[in-house]
Amino acid sequence: MAAALPQLDDEIVHGMAIGAVFTDYTGKINCLDFHRTEDLMITSSEDDSIRLYNITSATLLKTTYHRKHGADRVCFSHHPSSILCSSRYNLESIESLRYLSLYDNRCLRYFKGHKDRVVSLCMSPVNDSFMSGSLDHSVRIWDLRGILRLRGRPSVAYDQQGLVFAVAMEGGAINLFDSRSYDKGPFDTFLVGGDTAEVSDIKFSNDGKSMLLTTTNNHIYVLDAYVGDKRCGFSLEPSPNVTNEAAFTPDGQYVISGSGDGTLHAWNINTVQEVACWNSRIGPITALKWAPRRAMFATASTALTFWIPNRSN
Repeated sequence: MAAALPQLDDEIVHGMAIGAVFTDYTGKINCLDFHRTEDLMITSSEDDSIRLYNITSATLLKTTYHRKHGADRVCFSHHPSSILCSSRYNLESIESLRYLSLYDNRCLRYFKGHKDRVVSLCMSPVNDSFMSGSLDHSVRIWDLRGILRLRGRPSVAYDQQGLVFAVAMEGGAINLFDSRSYDKGPFDTFLVGGDTAEVSDIKFSNDGKSMLLTTTNNHIYVLDAYVGDKRCGFSLEPSPNVTNEAAFTPDGQYVISGSGDGTLHAWNINTVQEVACWNSRIGPITALKWAPRRAMFATASTALTFWIPNRSN
């Protein structure tokens, strides 16, 4: 179903349409993630399920249930059958962050430390370390055995080379750290001028030139990742109990996002123009990502949709 990634332009992005829908969830989808090199995607849901999909054939490969701990944030490790998963229940137990094998539905390792819900989870693109940000006001760098104590709701992201990571903090500050010497403190700090809302999500573009921030008051900002200047910003409709998520296209030239009114939007960040507005068909979006190597993106609420170029156009 998902074609190889072409050179994107306004016409291709505008012509994206739903190619597949999965409606067998019995709870809100919390998170979704694509594998970096394989055509695989995982989701986690409030129905305690973790589901594995093949995105080229749009087929469900496997479903596992995690009744004891639930499934909140989830991301692939480098191995396509191993994932990281944070818990929804028993948050102060040693099992609040788990390394799971999808092959035999087995927990390979527990990561103990957080005392509250994990709201951000990110795997290093170059080694086996990963970061987690929690409502206990800490960011933990696992395998490197590091802890950053912060105020507010931390959100974390690695750049695509794994050399730099960003931590969004209370008051709209973005701290940049060298991943090899983060204990020396941030080497730069950016502020989104005039907006002191907490950053709920942060992402780097694949070329490392831009950062994408989504805030709790439904604003989206694209920053120059080198100097912190704001390249553009967009506003979204709010939705109760839903935090919007936005994503870059793989070429870093477009941003897509859900909105609280159940619509989806796409903007060209060079012209700062909206190039598409779609009805999501599934209500306000709780998770959204573009596949790293394919002409498709996925959106989720209590259902899951795959969006692909409309060949009829």
